[in-house]
Amino acid sequence: MSQPSWQPYPQPYPGHHPPSLLASHAERERAVDVLRAGYGEGRLEHAEFEKRVARAYGARTVGELAVLVADLPQGPVPVGRAVPGTFLPPPAPVTNGKAVGAMVCGVLTVVTGGLTGVPAVVLGHAARGEMRRTGERGEGLAMAGLVLGWMSIAGWAFIVTVLIAAGLASSG
Repeated sequence: MSQPSWQPYPQPYPGHHPPSLLASHAERERAVDVLRAGYGEGRLEHAEFEKRVARAYGARTVGELAVLVADLPQGPVPVGRAVPGTFLPPPAPVTNGKAVGAMVCGVLTVVTGGLTGVPAVVLGHAARGEMRRTGERGEGLAMAGLVLGWMSIAGWAFIVTVLIAAGLASSG
């Protein structure tokens, strides 16, 4: 039987004769597993996959099986190691620690009677500057810490002003 000039499957290098060792059931199953992995990874179209599987189950020699899987990796390609870093998604930016600290100090102004207001403001401004330079996340946390810190400072300023005014009014 003559072979057509165009071969639908990869052929061995001219002059190289495939081994004539008879194929076992396990070797046929291994070849079909490689074909399934190639199909699952999108390397083979469905019709091509079906043809190769039929040929694998009908193969008599190890050489026939080798030809069927010669253009496929011998098993699934692990994702992550085979993909270059340029094609992987960029890592998510981290949240700025000073922004978290500003928010915590801002919330604690309620519990501490406003004593953590100044640290909240200092940390909030420092965090916003760092986030502009580094691209970190946490703008909302820093802003909330700033607002709560400034509200506590304003509250203390109001209380001190009222006490001074009351002291001047009572003495005069």
